[in-house]
Amino acid sequence: MNQDLLVRLFRSIDGDYNDDIVKVAETIIADERKKGHEKLAERLKTILQKNVHTNQSFRGELKNIFGSVSIPTDKRYNIPLALEISREQLRHHMILTDEIESKIKRIEQEYVARERLAQYGLKPRRRILFHGAPGCGKSMSAERIAWNIGLPFLKVRFEAIISSYLGESASNLKKLFEAIVTFPCVLLLDEFDFIAQSRGNKQDVGEMHRVVNILLNVLEDYDGPGLIVATTNLEGSIDKALFRRFDDIIEIPKPGQEEVLRILKGTLSSIKTEKTIDWVKLSSDMVGFSAALVVKIANDAAKNSVIHGNGVVGNEHFVISLAENQLYNKS
Repeated sequence: MNQDLLVRLFRSIDGDYNDDIVKVAETIIADERKKGHEKLAERLKTILQKNVHTNQSFRGELKNIFGSVSIPTDKRYNIPLALEISREQLRHHMILTDEIESKIKRIEQEYVARERLAQYGLKPRRRILFHGAPGCGKSMSAERIAWNIGLPFLKVRFEAIISSYLGESASNLKKLFEAIVTFPCVLLLDEFDFIAQSRGNKQDVGEMHRVVNILLNVLEDYDGPGLIVATTNLEGSIDKALFRRFDDIIEIPKPGQEEVLRILKGTLSSIKTEKTIDWVKLSSDMVGFSAALVVKIANDAAKNSVIHGNGVVGNEHFVISLAENQLYNKS
């Protein structure tokens, strides 16, 4: 590979010592040494060490910041109102349509450029709502954003927020938002229709009505250093006033045929597959399936090929997997 191209490639690397991209880079350095390209190998090594060190330092600073922030607990049972998901556990490899990819990338780019935007009196999108069918990547989109912009990821625990005691649910919600007002993080309100039911619901009780009002206020007032991301499967049941509190509302659709094909091949990238598989027909048959279901079907076919075959996925394994998973696509 051209030396200038290698240098440019290494300058773009951003990761930890245990990341695959860093391990591949170390292999390239070793290969260059074997070829006798000592100067190039040393230069690449210096670039790599600098990038990894900078990345580690940045994450260390975030960790120190997070350690100084105490996640509030509910008053009665002392249960944390949010759960931190470690960076290593964040799902960030996604296959999306170009349109949705562009919208999510815009959120990430605006956050990274927040200081430049501020010079022009502009603010990045900070309150995001993802809606769509189950299994299409709403929660994963939030995790991917946290991964790409390097912020800690907190997931609200609604089982701790909601209390049967008068006033405690609203109090819990206020405490949580007060805790992150100066703390840079991505806060996920997953399936927040659980808490944000329309106030026009005749079965609504007074306590939940108060919680929705508090949610309206904390969302509108939020001007913290991080992002608030909410997800819902039930767009129609959300209080309309809440929709106006979000800076961006994005529908995550079910994957089209092209995305289904990429998901199938990506899921089976480490598994051998027969050349006779008609990928075009297979992906066409799965149009209308959620991304999560496509992944499940591919994984089930792979497991079937290992248990009942030679570990090579063929058409027959997909036939069985599709038949077994049809029930999951009824929704």
